[in-house]
Amino acid sequence: MNKYYAIAYKLTTIKDGVKKMEEEATAEDPFVFISGFGTTIPGFEKEIEKLANGDSFDLTIPCAEAYGEYVDARVITLAKDIFTVNGVFDANMIYVGAIIPLQNEDGMRFMGKVLSVDDTNVKVDLNHPLAGCDLNFTGTVAECREATNEEITQMINRLSGGGCHGCGGGGCHSGDGGCGNCGDGGCGGDGCGNCK
Repeated sequence: MNKYYAIAYKLTTIKDGVKKMEEEATAEDPFVFISGFGTTIPGFEKEIEKLANGDSFDLTIPCAEAYGEYVDARVITLAKDIFTVNGVFDANMIYVGAIIPLQNEDGMRFMGKVLSVDDTNVKVDLNHPLAGCDLNFTGTVAECREATNEEITQMINRLSGGGCHGCGGGGCHSGDGGCGNCGDGGCGGDGCGNCK
């Protein structure tokens, strides 16, 4: 608990026997996290905590222990007019493939991926981008040590909305050319496996 980790890794998803490279954190720009804060998926953190500086790893986390199964009911259709400002639909923000911020009636914020836009509706997928996939992480522990009080304070500030400094504090680079949805909402989410 409260250990500082810097991890270089490659994440490959496995779905229906098909493997796809999803993201990479290099030794020069590692994924950084502090254990015990819930900023990574539990299965990843549990396995990394068994390792020491310089250790390599190759671990697969089953779908059920990662982001769960893909749920068809999480694909919803919304009226297009809720995306208008002064009666004008924002086609620069709402287009097929866009990751958009949404909020429910209780004020809970979440992200969705636009699947289609027609004359009256916008179809949005609320599943996590890696839902339905097993996750394979290969890499090396570049650094493992006790976190300093300053690092713990910075982590607490980030988790309470006091700043956003990259994916999990370290950064990652998707195989698709970016980290557009770090941490389920731009940052401050789970890190490690959330960049997509």
